[in-house]
Amino acid sequence: MFKSLRPLVFFPTFIILVGALIFSLVNLDLFTQYTKLANNFVLSHFSWLFSLGSFYLLVLIVITYFSKLGDIRIGGENATPKMSKSRWFMIVLCTTLAVGVLFWTTAEPLYHLHSPPESWGIEANSPNAVLFAFSAMFLHWGPTPYAIYAVPALIFALVFHNLKLPYSISSSLRPVFGKYVTGRMGDVIDALALYSLVVGMASSLGTGALTLLGGVGQFVELEKNAVTLGFFIAVIVITFVLSAAQGLIKGIARLSMVNFWLLIALFVFTMIFGPTLYILGIGVEGLGAFFQNFFRLSLFTGQAANDPWPQYWSVFYWAVWFAWAPITAMFLGKIARGYTVREFIKVNVLFPSLFILLWISVFSGSAILMDQSSNGGLYAILNDGGIEQLLYHIFGELPLSALTSLLLVFIAFISYVTAADSSTDAIGDLCVKDFNVDSQEGTGLPIKVLWGTIIGLVAWIMVSTVGVAGIKSLSNLGGLPATLIILCCSFTLVKWLKNPSLLIK
Repeated sequence: MFKSLRPLVFFPTFIILVGALIFSLVNLDLFTQYTKLANNFVLSHFSWLFSLGSFYLLVLIVITYFSKLGDIRIGGENATPKMSKSRWFMIVLCTTLAVGVLFWTTAEPLYHLHSPPESWGIEANSPNAVLFAFSAMFLHWGPTPYAIYAVPALIFALVFHNLKLPYSISSSLRPVFGKYVTGRMGDVIDALALYSLVVGMASSLGTGALTLLGGVGQFVELEKNAVTLGFFIAVIVITFVLSAAQGLIKGIARLSMVNFWLLIALFVFTMIFGPTLYILGIGVEGLGAFFQNFFRLSLFTGQAANDPWPQYWSVFYWAVWFAWAPITAMFLGKIARGYTVREFIKVNVLFPSLFILLWISVFSGSAILMDQSSNGGLYAILNDGGIEQLLYHIFGELPLSALTSLLLVFIAFISYVTAADSSTDAIGDLCVKDFNVDSQEGTGLPIKVLWGTIIGLVAWIMVSTVGVAGIKSLSNLGGLPATLIILCCSFTLVKWLKNPSLLIK
């Protein structure tokens, strides 16, 4: 295993994580204090960069779609796809959604409904607050985050498949920065991206374990402690490592297909048995509010009125999306061979955005109506029991509640596993030398198992000590270097837009 290892990529992140774990065990209060200070520094000093950068990437991907570059085929004119477009879309959607879309699309709109930004002069729990909640939801989960993934993924797909550059994030920088991002500097760039993703995965895994614990607790009385959390984390880790070990077609594609159809079943059930007419009406009106508020909300940093809302929400989201994007982009780029750039943008931005807009209309609409009908009862449950209890309560108000609650537990499990196995696959490929896409099945298997174990241990120790808030602070710290990497990569796409012939070899 160590003969094929890229040491400057693997060991820095490994040492940082082990050091952070030891620090937290030796002096938890001091560890929490330092991570909070560092996190606040990043969010307060770079809010403008996260907001402007995310908006810029969305504009860039739209320009690319309508440009001549859109006709370029990933892998060359004779390249053939490894999978159908429908299977490709399922993998992309499930890789990027993860478990958060299940629970935050019911919880987050309630926060916006009851606590809109003070500087906007919106009265809490008013009709304007409802429309603002939809604007914020569409912004945080719609085209913008998909653009954050799509730009680096498209660049990597073209440099890897068309220009035949090495399987490395630094390869996306080479067309602009040349020799300055090769050798050790390239390894450092990959190591920064690896740190961002691994800590982000650990944060998400901790949240996923709490969610599963809350779901199973609906049927069996369980105490939330290190033992029960460790059990659920172990089950999740074993599953996504085994799936990643099976390779792209056998493991990840099949799991994504199961996940996709389960999400569709949940969507259709809620649409039929939930407040259907309200969902249809508020979804359309909310979309209008999103378009009306798009530019102001996208570039809202809170600086003028010293409003902390953007740092709590939009900027925090952009930091998390950016932290996941570089290595997730490598996986998304790897599976795109054989399709044109324009098809890539449709499958990676347009279609997932349409799916999530419909999803938000159904689940956020149902949550808001139930909350208003119960005079804030749902918001009280959210504050008392957490996001995992809220979703199970909502489905408890619909028919077949016992069956749907059980289905929710399984969907939450499979959703995290589907997102994690693709990232673990990319991590394994990134950490080994001379990765070859044509022999990708089983590549870096020991590395995938090792990183899956490390991620599980980090999530278990952190969620059992400092909680999810502490580990999310570490994840946010990874958002800044990842943002800088992606924005520098974007110069490559700008260069190609000016001269698409650079991609024809």
